Amino acid sequence: MYSLIKPILFKFDPENVHYFVTDGLQLINKLPGGSAISRAIWNVEDKRLEREVFGLTFKNPVGLAAGFDKNGVLIKEMANLGFGFIETGTVTPLPQDGNPKPRMFRLPADEALINRMGFNNYGVDAMAEKISEYRKSHASKEQRIIIGGNIGKNKITPNEEAVNDYIKCFDRLFDVVDYFVVNVSSPNTPGLRALQEKEPLLNILSTLQQRNHKNGITRPVLLKIAPDLTTEQLDDIVEIVQQSGIAGVIATNTTISREGLSSPETLKNEIGGLSGKPLTHRSTEVISYLHKKSNGSFPIIGVGGIHSAEDALEKLNAGASLVQLYTGFIYEGPGLIGKINKALLK
Repeated sequence: MYSLIKPILFKFDPENVHYFVTDGLQLINKLPGGSAISRAIWNVEDKRLEREVFGLTFKNPVGLAAGFDKNGVLIKEMANLGFGFIETGTVTPLPQDGNPKPRMFRLPADEALINRMGFNNYGVDAMAEKISEYRKSHASKEQRIIIGGNIGKNKITPNEEAVNDYIKCFDRLFDVVDYFVVNVSSPNTPGLRALQEKEPLLNILSTLQQRNHKNGITRPVLLKIAPDLTTEQLDDIVEIVQQSGIAGVIATNTTISREGLSSPETLKNEIGGLSGKPLTHRSTEVISYLHKKSNGSFPIIGVGGIHSAEDALEKLNAGASLVQLYTGFIYEGPGLIGKINKALLK
């Protein structure tokens, strides 16, 4: 079905299509029986798919990566498509519009996207309320899905004060999410990637870990890293994870590299982070390196260029405990989730 409508969707602006499609999904899921039909078509239910990772039970290892549901408004719809977990955000303390449009570009020749969204979101208060609403209406154990909160800093916040933005998001979301992701690797907020350096990064992560307890509860904290890090920087990441005591790493975010692209120069030269098939190999390479360097001492969520069940299996075999989709989900459609889960069952 998706293969029939995809050529039509791809004729229009990617950001506009995103809202058109997600609005349609929300409408379908509001209709009587809509959610049940969606689950019947897309969900692959099998206890053998469950994964225990950083103390949480995931119903299957295929998650939605951050960036698709920036405000926590699509959790039900994405769960009904068969995802095992949903990562919301990236969210910032204050609402912000993000970068000027157009800010997302398809590269069909490379099965890729370039985006420079710039952390557009409604702010952490709005997200917390949306997730809380979802939790109240889906309170049973059977309906529960793992929800992550991907947190960042506002564009206007200087790097010297960035830790305060992460604290605000962390404190506000603590009661409603199951795990946190610290995003310092997006290329679309000026200066953000400088926070990946060892000293500022260790400060942010250690500060969050010091606050990571409430009523006897702690939340897994993960770090999302860029694929453009050098071997020496990856070695630093392993040390930082171990020193700060965080739960693990998400590898990887989008890349600023344009190496090997077949798309026209006008597209390749768009500023922003590249995702999709050109990232498949590098993302897996980073997962494999971190897994071996750390002796498998912390979990890794693999994301980047997963367009097939084989791509997902490669990442899991390289050392990832879970995987996430974004660009592959857009290019291949919701059937990709089920294909990966069925391949795992084989």
